[in-house]
Amino acid sequence: MLASAGMNTDELARIREQVGDDLLSDALNWLESAVTIARLSHTLKGCSTRVSELIKVFKAYTYMDQSPVQELDVHEGLENTLIVLRHKLKDIVIKRVYNRDLPRITAFGSALNEVWTILLNNAAEALAARSNGTICLRTGQENDYIVVEIADDGPGVPTELQARLFEPFFTTKNVGQGTGLGLSIARRIVVERHHGTISVVSSPGDTRFRVHLPLNPA
Repeated sequence: MLASAGMNTDELARIREQVGDDLLSDALNWLESAVTIARLSHTLKGCSTRVSELIKVFKAYTYMDQSPVQELDVHEGLENTLIVLRHKLKDIVIKRVYNRDLPRITAFGSALNEVWTILLNNAAEALAARSNGTICLRTGQENDYIVVEIADDGPGVPTELQARLFEPFFTTKNVGQGTGLGLSIARRIVVERHHGTISVVSSPGDTRFRVHLPLNPA
């Protein structure tokens, strides 16, 4: 512990001269305890800061204490979702291709974050069997729609199955690994609650989910 704190043999010799051989052991034990307490205090302070940050992010992610409908920036929701899923994305490269000039939209903030969670979670699971996988988030505008694309370079989805991905209870995962409800929930949120569209194109090494959200919802 003392060595890891940077103490060297010269400093130990000076302590020995000051306290003598009889008290040297007690002095070193006291120093070790002091260093341990200092490190624990530093760790606790860091943990407290981290917990405060997580609470702040969680409140933003869920739009706690806010009305169900907000005028929002889609990038804020994407970034908060990335933080919430950090543990699952830690071995994945995240690329951002954002158009920061996009206008704000009126939307159900927490519901949209659920969509980003589902799509990012699916992308992470598609990359679970490989290392150095990449997820790319793109944002842009097409006519009167904000477009959010979440892409991964995983194995892809066979062409004959892509049309069924948004069906309730349909899943490409192994038995017991998925309920098949995630994408159907995402579709319902995008289409029924926001009057937008969600689509997928997939080939080996390139799967893209694209969400179109209207700038002026009906």
